[in-house]
Amino acid sequence: MERSGYTFSDNSRTATVIQGSNAMILLTGEFDLTIDEKFRLFIPAKVREQVVSEENGSDFYLVLGVNRILSLYPDKYYQRIALAVAPRMVAPDELLAFERVNFSQAGRVELDRQGRVLLGEKAVRRAGIKDQVSLIGVRDHLEIWDKSQWAKYLTENLPTHEQMILQAREEALRRERETAGW
Repeated sequence: MERSGYTFSDNSRTATVIQGSNAMILLTGEFDLTIDEKFRLFIPAKVREQVVSEENGSDFYLVLGVNRILSLYPDKYYQRIALAVAPRMVAPDELLAFERVNFSQAGRVELDRQGRVLLGEKAVRRAGIKDQVSLIGVRDHLEIWDKSQWAKYLTENLPTHEQMILQAREEALRRERETAGW
């Protein structure tokens, strides 16, 4: 597979963006949905269309993420990122504890013919979500929030969002000027 790309850098990190490979994915949007009585969640067509199945898979991994938010990662993408962090010869206790909890709470979920995934009762209960949820795109994964908790989070964080957008634009313009030699 041919890899072409570019590298960007700031004071805190350097990252390589690989184009023409299966390294990138972008999931966006906000959808108010209902988990049915069998703990199935419909994944909207607009979301499914964002996943290039040849590169990232057509199913998902369900993962209990930060703050007990359920996350859905395209299956091939999740496998790549999970395997990219190779275990060390002797894992520290913290790493072993992380892997035990993380991988025991993760599982592959298949899309059925109607575009639904089976979340499972344990996962839904551990995440503390009810039947009314918001499914949101967060760059490389989807998050399943209890609808009222998402509304609260959005209300608390929207005021700083505008300021972050302005800062990002300023930074992009600064980099563009540097690249152009201004």
